[in-house]
Amino acid sequence: FVAGLSFSTTEERLAEAFSKFGEVTEAKVIMDKVKNRSKGYGYVTFAKEDEAQQALIDMDGKARLNGRVLFVDNVRPSRNFNSGAPIARGPPEPASES
Repeated sequence: FVAGLSFSTTEERLAEAFSKFGEVTEAKVIMDKVKNRSKGYGYVTFAKEDEAQQALIDMDGKARLNGRVLFVDNVRPSRNFNSGAPIARGPPEPASES
């Protein structure tokens, strides 16, 4: 995960900036579809985990791209909302009066 991207940063430029650490398999800039520009963050995927870790160490808060400081972090796995717990399907049944 890379934050702090300039609105003008392209996926090609993002990949180029990180390629000095190893083989970049994907660089994705998240776009605002309404404004047709970067939302200011994106994702970089490396072929090897150790290359990704080195990029994180060397780039986070130190590297500049298009005049902006980059903030780099590992992507955290999303929470699993399908944990086997029952899903509410409507209001509860009224309690019977006994």
